[in-house]
Amino acid sequence: MAQQAAITVLGAGGWGTALAIMAEKYGHRVSLWSPFEQEVAAIRRFDEHKKLLPGVPVPPSIRLTSDLSCVQGARLVILAVPSFAIAETAAKLSPYLAPGTLVANAGKGLEAGTHRRFTQVIAEALPCARVAALSGPSHAEEVARGVPTSVISASQDIAAAEEVQELLMNPRFRVYASDDVTGVELGGALKNVIALAAGICDGLEIGDNTKAALMTRGLAEIARLGLALGARAETFAGLSGMGDLIVTCGSLHSRNRRAGILIGQGRTPQEAVRQVGTVEGYHAALAGWELAQSLHVEMPITEQCYAVCYQGQPPREAISRLMERPRRRETEDGWQPRG
Repeated sequence: MAQQAAITVLGAGGWGTALAIMAEKYGHRVSLWSPFEQEVAAIRRFDEHKKLLPGVPVPPSIRLTSDLSCVQGARLVILAVPSFAIAETAAKLSPYLAPGTLVANAGKGLEAGTHRRFTQVIAEALPCARVAALSGPSHAEEVARGVPTSVISASQDIAAAEEVQELLMNPRFRVYASDDVTGVELGGALKNVIALAAGICDGLEIGDNTKAALMTRGLAEIARLGLALGARAETFAGLSGMGDLIVTCGSLHSRNRRAGILIGQGRTPQEAVRQVGTVEGYHAALAGWELAQSLHVEMPITEQCYAVCYQGQPPREAISRLMERPRRRETEDGWQPRG
């Protein structure tokens, strides 16, 4: 484990709070920021996040604040805010951040409209920072309780990825390092689409065979898109690809899967999103489909999720369209994009 360091976590949702609890437990000086003063007050009052992590103590030694100047002096700043707030939050950090500060994005998704990866968004807003992505199969509910978990820290600057690894790795939280940040971020973002589809299968009650095929072929199409964008194939067989896909498609902790179940049971996608809350797979279906179209990459599962979410296609019809596609060899073209 690393020597004690100052770590600031931005975003006091379930994931940010879990990371703060984990970092404090292993000796770091931790600040936890929320833009909502009422959220800060509620956590401080009960010494737990009653809404998202009930029963998990938030140690009083964690500094709770709604003042962004809390990043001053931090060796590592972890962004754990919703995807729509990443660009705005990063821009607001600039006056307080010392040159060379490590900034790790712990969220998963792509920027709406531009489809940029979030390390690209953060690097543009904070050119003085050393930016990394933190991804992998890591439900907040389990990390907060100390369940053994493995994740990946990725950056174009491998030294930055390894420093995040050094700071966060402990006996209950194993961190691997990678310089394939493109592959790591795309796997983390687009597996949400497949998890949404897996939930739809569960809601339709059509069986394990279908879900297994969906996950396997879903990973193949995510990898095809990744290769077209410069990622490495082996990254998608790792924690941020296969690992994250398994946990997100199989757990009821997953909001994407829960939303998919509701859609399969007859709710509209919009109703499901309203009921569940943040469902990144709903937005990633649009981003993934648009990227696939622009790069001429075949992504049939993502295409059908897009049709269900944005064009009103019935889920059973989407399954039929996937099953009725022309026959081919499983490894035809490997994971390469098709023109």
